[in-house]
Amino acid sequence: MSHDIKTGASLYSFQEEYFLRKLGLEEIVATAGRIGALGIETLAEQMMPGFPALSDEFYADWHRWMKKYGTTPTAHDMFLDTKRFKDRLLTHDEMVESVQRDIIHAEKLGAQIIRVIVNTPPEVIEASAPFAREYGVVLAVEVHAPWSFEHPWIQEHIAVADRAGLDAVGIIPDMGIFTRKLPRVVWNRSLRDGATPALVEQIVSAYDSKADLTGLEESIAAQGGNGVDGGLAWQATHTIDLDPSELITWAKYIVHIHGKFYEMTDEGVEYSIPYDEIVRALKTAGYTGYISSEYEGNRHIQDVFPVDSVEQVSRQQQMLRRLIDSE
Repeated sequence: MSHDIKTGASLYSFQEEYFLRKLGLEEIVATAGRIGALGIETLAEQMMPGFPALSDEFYADWHRWMKKYGTTPTAHDMFLDTKRFKDRLLTHDEMVESVQRDIIHAEKLGAQIIRVIVNTPPEVIEASAPFAREYGVVLAVEVHAPWSFEHPWIQEHIAVADRAGLDAVGIIPDMGIFTRKLPRVVWNRSLRDGATPALVEQIVSAYDSKADLTGLEESIAAQGGNGVDGGLAWQATHTIDLDPSELITWAKYIVHIHGKFYEMTDEGVEYSIPYDEIVRALKTAGYTGYISSEYEGNRHIQDVFPVDSVEQVSRQQQMLRRLIDSE
């Protein structure tokens, strides 16, 4: 049975290959198209040198690539450079101007969504909403761990969506908010970095068993934990495991999905995140947008293994299509 959920990839997933000059921007787009990740989510600061002053020639090349490789621009990931000046933060008007700049860029790319970085004040989004509507772009704040849908800051953004209109403002849940097990690549890296095996076992067990993690960092320190142990404990307390059914509850605000993943196993499943439940919830919700693969395991294995982001994203794409097309 076929469903209308579409799949793509964030170019963030291929940052290792881009940084090491193994793949350029066009080659990454071509690779995404080849493995079936047809929706392209972009990070201009990371992979579009010269942004925000990109030439007409760049945009012409971009659209030529989209046509050549059968891909579609989905979202532009914006960052609000609030510390642009050494002696002060950006003013409200400067932040609005920055968002408007990104809206123009997204429209030139052909992307209809902007991933709004979570530190963007709701009042800046509300002030920018009419401009976004004029350009056919939706501003969508990312719901990213440790924030949940119910977090007061996210609720302020949802209230803006209600006031400004869902044609201009929405949300983008990051699937890391459904982390069922502490990522294996994360705690294995901590062991290689000198963590205490017994304390790592304690931290992983506490997270995976849904124990109360209040005071976990202090407990690890009191047991003589070193800095790496403390870092893993901190990560555990800032990782969350919401019920995927919340995607149904907040469905009307969701315009895009960040398909966060840390490790696709040889069996074709994500080690930490229950994508079967996630896709089932999205189907129930009637979601018809993109799930954009966002590989974040690279930095946790690059000290010991060659990173193959293409293989990892390809595996996730295969898993997603299997789950989307299942009954």
